[in-house]
Amino acid sequence: MNGFVQWMEVKLMPIANKFGSQRHMTAIRKGLIATMPLTIVGAFFTVFQNIPIDAYMKFIEPYQAVLDIPSRYTMGILALYATFGIASSLATSYKLDSLTCGILAVMAFLVTAAPPTRVFEDVKDVIGAGRYINLANIGSASLFGAIVTALVSVEIYRFFIQKNITIKMPDGVPPEVSNSFIALIPGAVILLLFWVIRHVIGFDLNGFLSTLLMPLKDTLAGNSLFGGLLTVFLICFFWVLGIHGPAIMGPVIRPFWDMSIAENTLAFQEGASVHNLPNIFTEQFLQWFIWIGGAGTTLALVVLMMFSKSTYLKSLGRLSFLPGLFNINEPVIFGTPIVMNPILGIPFIVAPLITTTFTYFLTVTNVIPMMAARLPFAIPAPVAAWMSTNWSVPAALLVCVNFAITLAIYYPFFKVYEKQQLDKEAEELAAEKKAKAAA
Repeated sequence: MNGFVQWMEVKLMPIANKFGSQRHMTAIRKGLIATMPLTIVGAFFTVFQNIPIDAYMKFIEPYQAVLDIPSRYTMGILALYATFGIASSLATSYKLDSLTCGILAVMAFLVTAAPPTRVFEDVKDVIGAGRYINLANIGSASLFGAIVTALVSVEIYRFFIQKNITIKMPDGVPPEVSNSFIALIPGAVILLLFWVIRHVIGFDLNGFLSTLLMPLKDTLAGNSLFGGLLTVFLICFFWVLGIHGPAIMGPVIRPFWDMSIAENTLAFQEGASVHNLPNIFTEQFLQWFIWIGGAGTTLALVVLMMFSKSTYLKSLGRLSFLPGLFNINEPVIFGTPIVMNPILGIPFIVAPLITTTFTYFLTVTNVIPMMAARLPFAIPAPVAAWMSTNWSVPAALLVCVNFAITLAIYYPFFKVYEKQQLDKEAEELAAEKKAKAAA
């Protein structure tokens, strides 16, 4: 076991850390996370548009079209916001003008993903003559195109800056004016490049990427049990190595997660039942049903620690309970520690795999609904599961059942670790008494 741990430290951890800190991967992760406040706010509007109380629904019925606007302009155009966030983050890492790069990337994305539709005649009570953009073209389905256009646009801008192919203004010109002229040549090249690709050659980048990557999305963040278990295993495995699991997995899987919950929310808004949404394995599925107290379902371990005979474990458990209740578990992961701990690392990985499988079968048999909304991660799991599944009481009860299952899995491993800790504390106490007697 010690040899395996040493191998992981020497061979695997440097590779994982290097991947997680790679410039473009980091930019993707930061850019997508930056959209989270918008999607959460939009999700609240979706949730409160669908409270299953007849009197309430009848009251808001005349205002449904107005109440629908916030979610359409948050989750509904997710890829547009992500483009700016990713480009801005990558530009910052290169010490470039992040505002200019973000704007140029948005321009490139719109040229690529959202060609305007021209309407020549008024359509009574629906639309007037003019040019229109279909919001669906800049929503979650275009997220892969957003990532590519953002990264490519910044790299083109950086190339021109590095090669000094820019229009320079005299000294004394305000920086914001100077930056605008610096961006003229790279901006023109970015515009022409994406315009030619999409509208002259006729290559649909978004369609191509969706076709290419959709099978992976359907595996990791769709309805595949294997993909769901693989995701859970890798996140927990990296945490046991001492590496932030979601940070490593984020650049790969977060675009799929964001697409999946956006697809579910849109389907729900359009009248689909929460038992018949497109995707089971959303981030919220893991967040509320599996990560009870954080990755590894550590709230169960925290509760066991609170009643431990070990002074250290009892103190740490009590200190970790409140953060764990709100799904923050770094204190217990690094304080116990679970990191590089072969005893507690086993249930940390195994328990979520078991509850994921159990929850999956309850979902496909329509006992439990799918997730229809994205809520803040710091809401206690039973409440968030209840709200995210259109106020489903069975979903809230499942959280409690999964917690009990995890508690039972952690218990024997915890007792082994507790005995080790008690022996260690006894040795330290005996050494302290010996030192006092010698003094």
